[in-house]
Parts: sequence; structure tokens; C-alpha cells
Amino acid sequence: MNQLLPLVVALPLLGAAVLVAAGRRLPRIAAESVGCAVAAATAGLTIALLLNSSPDAVEWVGGWRPEGGEGVGIALVGDGPGTGLAALVSVLVVAVLAYAWHYFDEPPRRHAGSFPALVLLFQAGMCGFALTGDLFNAFVFFELMSVVAYALTGYRVEEKKAVQGALTFGVLNSLGAYATLTGIVLLYARTGELNMRRIGQQLDAHGGPDALVLAAFALVLTGLLVKAAALPFHFWLPDAHAVAPTPVCMLLSGVMVELGLYGVWRVCTTVFAGPGGVPAPDAGRAFLVLGTLGALVGALMCWQQRHIKRLLAYSTVAHTGLFLVGIGLMKPQATDGVALYVLGHAGAKAALFACTGILLDRYGSVDEHELHGRARELPVVAALFLAGALALAGLPPFGTGLGKSVVEEAGGIGFTVLFVAVSAVTAGAVLRVAARVFFGLGPMPPSDPGHETVGGEEEPETGGRIGRVPVTMTAVPAVLLAGSLAVGLVPGLARAVGRGFGAASTYSPHWTLTGLLLGAASAALGAALAGAAVQGPPGREPHAWMWPLRRLHSGHIGDYVAWLLVGTALLGALALPGVLTG
Repeated sequence: MNQLLPLVVALPLLGAAVLVAAGRRLPRIAAESVGCAVAAATAGLTIALLLNSSPDAVEWVGGWRPEGGEGVGIALVGDGPGTGLAALVSVLVVAVLAYAWHYFDEPPRRHAGSFPALVLLFQAGMCGFALTGDLFNAFVFFELMSVVAYALTGYRVEEKKAVQGALTFGVLNSLGAYATLTGIVLLYARTGELNMRRIGQQLDAHGGPDALVLAAFALVLTGLLVKAAALPFHFWLPDAHAVAPTPVCMLLSGVMVELGLYGVWRVCTTVFAGPGGVPAPDAGRAFLVLGTLGALVGALMCWQQRHIKRLLAYSTVAHTGLFLVGIGLMKPQATDGVALYVLGHAGAKAALFACTGILLDRYGSVDEHELHGRARELPVVAALFLAGALALAGLPPFGTGLGKSVVEEAGGIGFTVLFVAVSAVTAGAVLRVAARVFFGLGPMPPSDPGHETVGGEEEPETGGRIGRVPVTMTAVPAVLLAGSLAVGLVPGLARAVGRGFGAASTYSPHWTLTGLLLGAASAALGAALAGAAVQGPPGREPHAWMWPLRRLHSGHIGDYVAWLLVGTALLGALALPGVLTG
């Protein structure tokens, strides 16, 4: 099966090339059918590789195998985590292309293959990043993904705000890429290797960590944490989600953020895990601090939004913080839980964005206040939106609830409180939107937007405001939510994830009574918060005490660049004690 690994990257690249070359001559239905077929074929291939990922498959592209212990070739590694993530990516790409079937008004310059070609390129970059065993090529694949994501974010280039959001995305992700490349250069100068496992072995051979290793650690992880939208590298995400087309938002929050976290885990466990790297307690401390702050800030900012797409984006920031906390615990059990949490979250968050796209294309708005009671006529969408909100809360039996309970058990009481609180606040914000928009509950909120980004008077992404919701636009979120449920309900899936990510552990992820009760408590607390917000007296949002935090999210690229530098310095400072003692 290892000979098939390069096809996971090559197949969507070839499909994109065909669509670019023939897109002007192909009718729209043919171009979109080709895109869906190629994405589905890649998904089938990744699933087949996942089912045959034990023992790990390794393929040296072009036959450039190491000789005498040294190598310059590109290795693709088909282990459980890599092939599993590639399968998740590919399945979600199929869902996005199905959702976007005849979605846009008209392809740009009548090039019917432009959007599916960009999505296939995005798929190739994501799958390549998930499978590569080479640090430099991980950087290359991630930048391929970032360039395409930049184009997808600014896809509606005729709108000024789309250009601004894409520019913020491009600048911050490019700076993160430069930081990662600089860190790779430092590691290559020390070890003469680019293969991740070989770098780790060479660092161990050089003895304990020093200033160069610390600098490389901070720089490489800066780029990965920018992609993951972890605090304080997260500022691009809400701006990009506010302007990106809905199918693109499904990919950004559904898998791109998770790929950044996967990169953090992969680099730490293969490059910096040995005695020559950064000690686990110090790396864990850095992740716990950034993750906790990100979870709290993301939850607070999520609660204050009335622009639904920005609200969901800040929810992603909050959950990214929770995932980073799970990684920072440095326990196989916690890693298993994060993997399950990510699987469940990908389906739930993509489904919520899909439902939001229906609101945008039917009513020309994503403003919670302006949409008050207008979506009563969409009971199916309301049910899907409510299910997505409960999944964010970690309500059993969703996979988010199982992953959350496993991490809580590994983290102890303090982190359990954090997970319950953040899950409840983010879910409460989404439930509040559902109560107002789909059920018209509570008094009519004030129309004065103040200084808040509200999301009213948006241009629909379809040809015009849709009257009847296409079946694909409701079927896709329903399937995604069913997948999130399957993560929590299918025992064999949880065990397979446990074997893939925690090979050294005998622990098998499973539901516990405590986990069930905590998941129900998160959902109940979220519903109580939403009920209090809806039934309380209407007032202007955001509240005055939130203005200092909101001012940090100024929208100015220069401010965001400054925070990126602060984050890099903070990473190095939190890991410094281990270097000093080493």
C-alpha cells in the first residue's frame, strides 16, 4: 500500500490541472462533477490507506532512499494519525464541493473549473502536510495550502472587505511561514537533516538543548500556531471568516485549524521530544498557558458577537485553545481525547457554517439581531443548527462530548472546569442565535449597531436570494452531524483512534458516567446562558467591560503583527527553564 501514498497528493493536483486547462470549455455541471469525482476518489484512497495503516507505510518519493544513514529524499509516512487526518480532510472536501454545487452566481470570467480546482489544490496541500515525514516539505505543503486559502478567502474579489480579509490572512500567515522556515534553517544547520525523525535523532546526539534549539522550537511552532489560530496568533481567523465564502469557512474551521494543531503535535513528538530537544514539561507549560488564554478569550469574544460567521470563528478560537490544552497535558490519554474532539468538532463546525450560509443566501444577512424571527420557516435548518450547538457543548453522544470527557479525565478538576465553562459559553452563544433567529424568542434587540461588526445587508453568495433551499445545502450538514455522532457512538472508531495516537498506552477511549454528566452539564449551562440572554432586557452589545478586549482585535494588520512577535517571544520564554537547566 505504501506505493499509493504519493497518489493521495498527485490525484487532486492532476484533477486541478485538468480543471484549470479545460475549465473555460467545460459546462459548469461537468467541471463541478469532475471536482467531486476526484475529491471522492482521493477520499476513498485515504480511507483504504487508513484501514491498512498498521504497520506504518513509508514511501520515499522518486526512490530517493537514505544510504549510510543519511538521506535527502522526501518521505511520505502512512501511519494512523497521518492517514486518518488525510481521510478527514478528503471527506470534508467532498462535503464542501457537494454543498457548493451550483452555489455561486457565476464562475469568475466564465471559468467553471476555477473554484473546484482551487479546492482540489487545497486538498492536495492538506493531505501532503498530513502525510509528509520531512519538515521542509511540511512547510512547502502548508504554504501551498495557505496560498490557495488566500485565494479562496478573497474569492469575491470585487468586494473591498473580501480583499481586506484576504490581505490580513495573507500577511499574518506569510510571516508565520517565514518564522517556520527560519526555524527549519536553524535545525538544518545543527543536524544536516530535514527528515523529522532524523532531526530528532541528531539533536539527541548533540546533547542537551541550547539557545539554538530553543529558537528553532519557538520559530517552527509560531508558523504552526498561526495556522491553528491559537492565541495570540488568532487575529486573522475572524476577519477571514467574515468575508470568505461559506464553503471556504467550512474548510478553514473544519480542517485547516486542526492541521496546525496536528503539526504542533507531530513536531513536538518527533523533533523535540528527546533529550536534545525541549523538555516535555516546558513545552507542555507553553501549550497549557497559550491554550487556556485562547480558550477564555475566544469564548468571551464569541459571546459578544452578533455577526454569526464571526461568532462561529471565535468559537473555533476557543476550541483551538481547548485542543492545545489537551496537547499540553503531554499524556497519551489526553492526546487520544483531543483526536476524538477534533473529529467531532470538524463535522459540527462545518455543519454550523453550512446552516449560516443558508441564512445568508436566503435573507442577505448574518446579523443575529436583524434576522430575529425571520427563519421560522426553516424548521429543518433550525434542527441542524440546534444539533450543531449541542455538539459544541459536548452533549453525549456526540464525538465532541467523548473527546472532551477523555481530556477532562486526564487533566483533573482544574482543566475540567475550564472545558465545561468554555464549551457552555460557546454553545450558549450559538443557542442564543438559534433562539432569536429560528424561533423569534425574546424582545426585538436594538438595531443600533454601535461599534459592532453586525453582518447585515450582506450580498448573497448565490445568484440571488434563494427561495427554496437546495437539498444539497441541508443534506451536507445533516451528514456531517451524523459523522460527529458516529465518533461518539461507534466503539471501534474510538479504539482505533486510541491505537493510532497512543500506541504506548493501554488506555482505550470510552464513555464514563462522569463524562456523560459533565457533557450534559455543559449543554444545560449553555442553554441556561442562552435563555438568560434572550429573555433578559435588550441592551447594546458588546458590553462596556468588554471594550478593552475588543480593542485588541482592532482590525489593523500592524497590531496583529506585533502580537505575533509577542507570541513567539512568549513561546521561547515559557520553554526557557528547560534549556537553562539542560
